[in-house]
Amino acid sequence: MVEKHHLTLAGLDKLKMELDDLKSKERERVIESLKEARSQGDLSENADYDAARDEQARIEARIKELENIIKNSVIIDGNNSFSSNLGKKITLEFDDGTVDEFVLVGTLEADPLSGKISYESPLGSAILHHKVGDKVLVKPDGGDEFYVIIKDIK
Repeated sequence: MVEKHHLTLAGLDKLKMELDDLKSKERERVIESLKEARSQGDLSENADYDAARDEQARIEARIKELENIIKNSVIIDGNNSFSSNLGKKITLEFDDGTVDEFVLVGTLEADPLSGKISYESPLGSAILHHKVGDKVLVKPDGGDEFYVIIKDIK
């Protein structure tokens, strides 16, 4: 079974831009580096050639990875039948009274420091199918359980 990647439209666009950059700019830059390194002569002890080949392999692997992600992506738009909360901004009140906002996204877009949490994380999976007013128990891996109250969903 092929793994589906849940992405927002902005996240998908960002991956497409990275793919385009790798194919149109980075690939060409590495090819030039390889040509330059080959012109230096003996390839068996040519560190520049080895470095360029390693970088070429890294770029080609990332291109393949991005193509697979894009091909197998599912767009999160807030109207998705997967969950009514996926792709939405959710305001939570924690046990200690602090209030914070998060956008519930797929794993590839998760960036907790930017307020984007994965629906597969302990917090994300706990609030995935809940509505405003629900008090939800969060069970972190190896941590103490706590409750959050869903204050708003946009």
